[in-house]
Amino acid sequence: MDEMIKFHSDEYIKFLKNIRPDNMNEYTKFMQRYNVGEDCPVFHGLYEFCQLSAGGSIASAVKLNKKAADICINWSGGLHHAKKSEASGFCYVNDIVLAILELLKYHQRVLYIDIDMHHGDGVEEAFFTTDRVMTISFHKYGEYFPGTGDLSDIGAGRGKYYAVNIPLKDGIDDDSYKTIFEPVVSKVIETFQPSAIVLQCGADSLTGDRLGCFNLTIKGHGKCVEFVKKYGLPLLMLGGGGYTIRNVSRCWTYETSIALGVEIANILPYNDYFEYFGPDFNLHITQSNDTNQNDAEYLEKIKMRIFENLRMLPHAPGVQIQDIPEDGINIESNDEDKISVDQRNPQKIQDKRIIGDNEFSDSEDESFPVHNRRDMS
Repeated sequence: MDEMIKFHSDEYIKFLKNIRPDNMNEYTKFMQRYNVGEDCPVFHGLYEFCQLSAGGSIASAVKLNKKAADICINWSGGLHHAKKSEASGFCYVNDIVLAILELLKYHQRVLYIDIDMHHGDGVEEAFFTTDRVMTISFHKYGEYFPGTGDLSDIGAGRGKYYAVNIPLKDGIDDDSYKTIFEPVVSKVIETFQPSAIVLQCGADSLTGDRLGCFNLTIKGHGKCVEFVKKYGLPLLMLGGGGYTIRNVSRCWTYETSIALGVEIANILPYNDYFEYFGPDFNLHITQSNDTNQNDAEYLEKIKMRIFENLRMLPHAPGVQIQDIPEDGINIESNDEDKISVDQRNPQKIQDKRIIGDNEFSDSEDESFPVHNRRDMS
């Protein structure tokens, strides 16, 4: 809890800690205040989920600060919509903000890149007035949750021009995405000169996502990871949205292999969830024939506008030297890395898992009711 309130309000975190499905009636007023109930439902283990998600990202940041790793991954993180005192889009605690605050203890400048289908509004808002964090978000814009992230949203005060938004239209494919992603990220890194990068790898930007409308393949999505990795800066990779679950698994498996520098086969090995990936049982997916509404002229205009804004920045803003605060989480012991998978995940824990009757859904929409939920990234 102490780490969570470095960004979130005490009252909000106490609420998350106390609310349960069986006592919701006692918290009706607070549920409305903190936007919990519809897009952000109450469920058993909610607070524990928040602890695990946020704890993983904070611990990853500490490892990067201590140079105990070059790249850290927390696929249960990336919950970019959560605000200081409000849940949003199935995001309750903003692990990204907490991780960046941890990185700022050791790094003068941190770059945040978001390739989720939805705008990374919670992270942008948290750092909207600072010049020590630059946020870049590539997202669908226009009558789409959360409704923010216009090209003209550039930050304020000391943070003016340190928020970069790339509003995209339906159907963007690998080639078009590359033509905007690589030059913008390259120019930002050249100008801002970060010493650490946080990359939110939301998989709802993939083709065929149930809530998304982009047309990226897993290879195209992974090219973003490859491009950022090549700079050799401390890198924190996080999860995010993704609603065709089998493709989320494919994507983050592939991007883990990119982080490790290991090539993996396209044919999936047999596993407990093998049936889920039929009928082809392959790692990679193909693009759909959806129309790409992002023509070259539109993307070029966005790129030129962003480059104009970047020219307004002082080159690599300096930060006064100060004492380094205490680490958020103690990671002195590396024993966990030496423990085998079976020891970390003993049979006793595995036996407690409940597998739903529809675990291996073969329907196109994976039998997941959408109702009126706007986003879960």
